[in-house]
Amino acid sequence: MKPNSTSKTWLTGKTRQVLLRRALVKSMGYTDDDLSRPIVGIINTWAETNPGHYNFRQLAEAVKRGVWAAGGFPLEVNTISICEVFFDISSLVYRNLMSITTEELIARHPFDGVVLLGSCDKNVPAQLMAAASANKPMIFLPGGPMLPGNYKGESLACGTDSFKLWTKYQAGELAEEDLKSVEGCLYGSAGACPIMGTANSMQCATEALGLSLPGSATAPAVSAEKARFAEMTGRKIMSLIEKDIKVTDIVTLGAIRNAITVLMSSGGSTNLLIHLTAIARRLGIKLPLDEFQKISDKTRLLVDVKPSGKGTVGIEFHQAGGVQALMKEVEPLLDTSVMTVSGKTLKENLAEAPTSYNREVIAAWDKPLAENGGIAVLRGNLAPRGAVIKRSAASPELLKFRGEARVFDTLAKAEKYLLDENSDMDEHKAIILRGYGPKGAPGMPEFGNYMPIPPKLYKKGIKDYVRITDARMSGGAFGTVVLHVCPEAAAGGSLGAVRDGDMIVLDADNGILKVELSDEEIATRLAETTFAPKEEFERGFVRHYIDNVMQADEGCDFAYL
Repeated sequence: MKPNSTSKTWLTGKTRQVLLRRALVKSMGYTDDDLSRPIVGIINTWAETNPGHYNFRQLAEAVKRGVWAAGGFPLEVNTISICEVFFDISSLVYRNLMSITTEELIARHPFDGVVLLGSCDKNVPAQLMAAASANKPMIFLPGGPMLPGNYKGESLACGTDSFKLWTKYQAGELAEEDLKSVEGCLYGSAGACPIMGTANSMQCATEALGLSLPGSATAPAVSAEKARFAEMTGRKIMSLIEKDIKVTDIVTLGAIRNAITVLMSSGGSTNLLIHLTAIARRLGIKLPLDEFQKISDKTRLLVDVKPSGKGTVGIEFHQAGGVQALMKEVEPLLDTSVMTVSGKTLKENLAEAPTSYNREVIAAWDKPLAENGGIAVLRGNLAPRGAVIKRSAASPELLKFRGEARVFDTLAKAEKYLLDENSDMDEHKAIILRGYGPKGAPGMPEFGNYMPIPPKLYKKGIKDYVRITDARMSGGAFGTVVLHVCPEAAAGGSLGAVRDGDMIVLDADNGILKVELSDEEIATRLAETTFAPKEEFERGFVRHYIDNVMQADEGCDFAYL
């Protein structure tokens, strides 16, 4: 592979190329003094099709202010920006595309170091995957959570509360006029959805990995504190360049285990199992699903925020001390010898970290919200290569379950059945939605939470049931939903063998997910079953994605990356 470009190699030699390079920089009004400084790339993901990143123009200017003050020469460049709601297919497809383009921008431009700006769920892992592959001095600036909304005195937090409101609407408890009024109240400002969904889980993970300044992940997007963190980030990248501290010096297996510990103790998103696996693979680090389970088993749930709890990330969690206070609480479980972008080890950072300011939000280790981590890994003949469940957001009584399957190959048919007052649906049945994995959909859409609560159950006070799918779930969702069943049905997974009436067994505490069928019966049924793609793509990047994407347990990356 061609070595990374830097400002020194870019401007070395008395050649016509160097003349043109210097001349073109000066055409923008810069000077010889500017060209004598280390060049810092500001990789921005601002876009008007991404409300979570709407504040990034201002944050980028603050970063530049810090770079200039510390003796650097900042140059800003944009990449694509990903927001799930603006794409007409699963935006996970474009995580890999964003990682490719970002890696090329970092590696091929004459940057001595880079600052990455990101908030939303696919953007952050894409940027970290790219940074890991390019391996230059780098610091990540989390864009921060948005403020919660408010409707008639009730605090609302985007996706999590939208699911609850939609269920009430479908059950006839909320009028359409009221639903319309809520639209302007779900989101309180620009920024990442304020729950511990995938976006904030990933931002917290960057801090836990040591790639962001201590305290920066949870500072609200529109706060003065966030702007100060942006300037400090611009200053700090110059120190990393001077000391030549690269991504591989920071993101070790120990650092990844630290991030998983924070994920499990905060009730974070199941999507991080895919994203952290992909980041680790870029660094040549093996991260099997069993590693997540081992850490979950020795971790305790300590953070009370939505969707698992009550508060929000940018208000209650941040004000209780944020990631640093949480890591302080679980410090005995962490590898504190790892290096961080602060220039200090994690041990040194945590020596200065606060303990929880609010034990109702960040609980003490000896008084946890739950005795184990927020996510469990499941295995069995239904998921030979694993599946996951967010047990912190599930109903405890459903984590041990045996019941009949009702099987659907399209979301539309599942919704029709679930909303039909005359269907045979009850709380003793497990809904199987299949064919929506990495290749089948494509991109594993977040359909785990799209299966509604049947109105006839809701009216009886039943607000949850077992759902099993090879798709994903929004990090802001809740309920007893088994996800990432691997291999997916479209890749010959045994989910494709299930029929209506088969008995499903779920035991989250013991990591079991199975169908009561013999291996021979499963093989016979699979031999008779095929799954056509949900949509046909004959060309372009989506076709490339379908042909090359790996399964969920491998991070849904491309093997050649």
